[in-house]
Amino acid sequence: MEKYWNPEIECMSREDMKKLQDERLVAQVKHVYENVPYYKKLMDEKGVTPDDIKSTDDLHKLPFLTKSDLRDAYPYGLLAKPLSECVRIQSTSGTTGKRVVAFYTQHDVDLWEECCARAITAVGGTNEDVCQVAYGYGLFTGGPGLNGGSHKVGCLTLPMSSGNTERQIQFMTDLGATILCCTPSYAAYIGETVKEMGLTPDDLKLKAGIFGAEPWTEEMRREIEKSLGIKAYDIYGLTETSGPGVAFECSAQAGMHINEDNFIAEIIDPDTGEVLPEGSKGELVFTSITKEAFPLLRYRTRDICVLTREKCSCGRTLVKMCKPMGRSDDMLIIRGVNVFPSQIETVLIDQGYAPNYLIEVDRVNNTDTLDINVELTEEQFSDTVKDIQIKERELVEAIKTILGINPKVHLVAPKSIARSEGKAVRVIDKRKLHD
Repeated sequence: MEKYWNPEIECMSREDMKKLQDERLVAQVKHVYENVPYYKKLMDEKGVTPDDIKSTDDLHKLPFLTKSDLRDAYPYGLLAKPLSECVRIQSTSGTTGKRVVAFYTQHDVDLWEECCARAITAVGGTNEDVCQVAYGYGLFTGGPGLNGGSHKVGCLTLPMSSGNTERQIQFMTDLGATILCCTPSYAAYIGETVKEMGLTPDDLKLKAGIFGAEPWTEEMRREIEKSLGIKAYDIYGLTETSGPGVAFECSAQAGMHINEDNFIAEIIDPDTGEVLPEGSKGELVFTSITKEAFPLLRYRTRDICVLTREKCSCGRTLVKMCKPMGRSDDMLIIRGVNVFPSQIETVLIDQGYAPNYLIEVDRVNNTDTLDINVELTEEQFSDTVKDIQIKERELVEAIKTILGINPKVHLVAPKSIARSEGKAVRVIDKRKLHD
């Protein structure tokens, strides 16, 4: 029997949800226009006033916001409430340029935790559960978001943060953790370590995992489910819009329900910005309609996906987004070919390799090179040099079939690729493509 945290919202009729979104959008546009000079200027340049926005049908009239706007407006340029009303900041990992800083009022924190409570309930979480949160805490949104959601549901919460894997497993077994929240790459590493410690999934009480913050494939999901003896669920969010819990997976494990009472989703053509019809593949855009301190209107996520309103077996009526199929910005273009790391990961797992790999892209004599380092398992490592060379050639062929370009594959010793306790580093691009 499917459980809901907030059935009134999660199973709301389409008509009622549209009415709720219309009201909230109209109020939010007015709030932003009157309190955020940066966005008012963008609206004025586009010739749009709050009076032009009467419902969600008018959403397309509003200007987009991008990550570069967030950097330009750093730190306070997009703040819509006085600092005295803000109680928290969170921030992105800031791999390039300035960090993005998001502000929260207490109301914003409560709504975010409500979204995470829905996600925990959707995987079967109740106040009888022990929820181990092994996402990073601090500025990163993963730890604080799921921690708050777990409290709301009434789970016994283990605020472990990431790292110290043997201690994670000790607490997991001693305290009988039933739900694990962390990045998929860290879940896979915990699974590996469980095996190395001579334990089996039967020694754990885990039943479910909530894994997000980085791309992962269906193949990786199955590996994690097997190594930890659980059902693995996806969760989606961005620091810019609040954090994890913008969308969450249900028992169907076929896409993530978007919390539409808080976020309106659109799919656009990443090149033209034109809104695409439902079912089209394109770039995901979010509008926050309940955030007070840092409400982003039409924020371009750069994630490529598809939205669907097909009836879901879980009974929720919230629109679903598929797992992001890559990004319109960190997609690699190698010799003119669009390459997503997830395509390479699928090939590796299909061929029986663990999802521990590192893609290195470089440019030699004006030609792009693609080197893929793949870790062998202990069993595979005992093969002869000749066998390993044959395996490398087989992988080259399999990857070439998918990508249409010739990579170099290097099979490397077990444990020789650095493990990550946060977001896994999968790609090193050494080309000087940007200033």
